[in-house]
Amino acid sequence: MSDSPDRASGQCHCGAIRYSMPTAVDHHALCHCQDCRRHAGAPMVGWAMVNHADFEMTGSPKIYASSEHGRRHFCGDCGTGLFYTNDAVFPGKIDIQSGTLDDPDLIPAGAQIQVAERIGWMEKLDEMPTFNRYPGMD
Repeated sequence: MSDSPDRASGQCHCGAIRYSMPTAVDHHALCHCQDCRRHAGAPMVGWAMVNHADFEMTGSPKIYASSEHGRRHFCGDCGTGLFYTNDAVFPGKIDIQSGTLDDPDLIPAGAQIQVAERIGWMEKLDEMPTFNRYPGMD
């Protein structure tokens, strides 16, 4: 895999699947849709889209048909959700779950999408107390 300043790398939780992608992305959005939330088990999922031809990967993810055209790619060993493809909606592109990047700050998110399905309490994150680590474990 290429390792240069204009590329970012990432992996699944166990490291069986590694990837490299350009840091110049089509978009990086935080998705609040129920489909993404259920698949990831998280209140939202970050997606960074690039041309599939510019994407490199080692390992072989399992692929789940989550809709008629949507395909979710995940590690069959540890279960980490990694990629999403949909040739009907964005042919030749791949969406990468940005939370799996080794350095997620390399590609800042630029938008929130599917906010019509956002969990209500997500709108009040800035009002919640924050802790640098798990409370009581400092």
